[in-house]
Amino acid sequence: MADGDLMFKPALELAQMVRAGQCTARELVEASLRRIAELNPRINAFVEIDDERALAAADQIAPGDERPFAGVPIAIKDNRPVQGLRWSFGCKLMAEHVAVYDHSLVRRLRDAGFVIVGTTTMPEYGILPTSEASIFGPTHNPWDLERSSGGSSGGAAAAVASGMLPIAHGNDGGGSIRIPAACCGLVGLKPQRGRISSAPELGDSMLGIDGVLARNVSDTAAALDVLAGYEVGDATWAPPPGEPFSRAAARDPEPMRIAFTTLPPVPDAVVDPACARAVAEAAELLRSLGHEVQEVDPPWQVEGLTELFGSVFCVHIALSIAFSASVAGREASSSEMEPLSWAIYSMVRGLGAVEGLAATTQLQAFARGLISFLEPYDALLTPALAERPLPLGTLDACSPQPMETFTRSGLFTPFTPVFNATGQPGISLPLFQGDDGLPLGVQLVSRPAEEGRLLALAAQIEAARPWHDRRPPVS
Repeated sequence: MADGDLMFKPALELAQMVRAGQCTARELVEASLRRIAELNPRINAFVEIDDERALAAADQIAPGDERPFAGVPIAIKDNRPVQGLRWSFGCKLMAEHVAVYDHSLVRRLRDAGFVIVGTTTMPEYGILPTSEASIFGPTHNPWDLERSSGGSSGGAAAAVASGMLPIAHGNDGGGSIRIPAACCGLVGLKPQRGRISSAPELGDSMLGIDGVLARNVSDTAAALDVLAGYEVGDATWAPPPGEPFSRAAARDPEPMRIAFTTLPPVPDAVVDPACARAVAEAAELLRSLGHEVQEVDPPWQVEGLTELFGSVFCVHIALSIAFSASVAGREASSSEMEPLSWAIYSMVRGLGAVEGLAATTQLQAFARGLISFLEPYDALLTPALAERPLPLGTLDACSPQPMETFTRSGLFTPFTPVFNATGQPGISLPLFQGDDGLPLGVQLVSRPAEEGRLLALAAQIEAARPWHDRRPPVS
């Protein structure tokens, strides 16, 4: 079987092939490494490729291995440590730092049988929704090499979309899984806050959560089963599900009450007609599947909300910068980071402790009100993005006015950050393809801690309107 055909198969199916002896784990990893060698020079999705250790790990996996992802190649985003590989956050400050331990999610992925083939690109410190870090150069969208693959998990999305990998790790602090999934035509789930541990670096995180980018809902659900759960010392964690997520996703949901909107939380954002049309068509599809669908105007065009979220997000970025400086063993400086990162770090250092805590408290109060508004509904449907995937260079972290770039980025992605604030599960689905040939996604958000029902709804939509046969031109 051709490498491209192999790497476009579902991850669970590939593991079953290894289990049944239809192919070896080495053959899967070799196919992935060949695809990376062929395509990465044009796409630039990888920071580092760990071919020798990946092949050695594959050789330890034998037929009959019952682990759910035995032999399946995967890559880790460059903001989580993988022992022996560079761990840079996309910044010059840590450009040559090599991790000395595995993150808890890396351990869980290995224990599930995944083989790590390398690390993927991201914007510096994961700030922007495009992956164009100065130290790596731009990551190109496989659907159009002149456009962004999204961010901050843009390298992961580009690698999966182009068929270098069947699945990849990402994380999401303001849409950083859902945005690149929408740009590249993938499934991208942001789990419930606290569902996946931040160990060992953090006890918890108000905004950020890890996950995967995949091509289908079943792989996404099975990966969540692997990653979810308490780690020793976690400060908070989500309640355990009543059944495995993969089992919930395999069952058609009961009729749901679903709200939809194209009203952006950012008042200045203009929703592209194609993005609005995708929501209207998705709403009709949901009605045809037996769900009650109603248009709503959520109370989220609140004066100062954009600035409030930006303040809390920037505090999290500043903490990442301070953490990376401590790992690197020296002070953070403007000479070792992009102007946007330095501007955020400088701004947050000027805040008082009470000011920072007050912003978090205000954001939590807003989140409580929004969740209350959505309580009558089982899910909310929105555009995944307000614009089509941006041309590379649109968002410049090194511009003379970097905070203007930060503000501009919110007009591209107004629908995703609000659900990092509420903590609710949200998923981007590549339901459509635009007239421009680019993927056109929608976002579904469930009630708190109901990933199982959300995945069941997503799987039902996938079965009704499949997207599996779509491949980008570069693949």
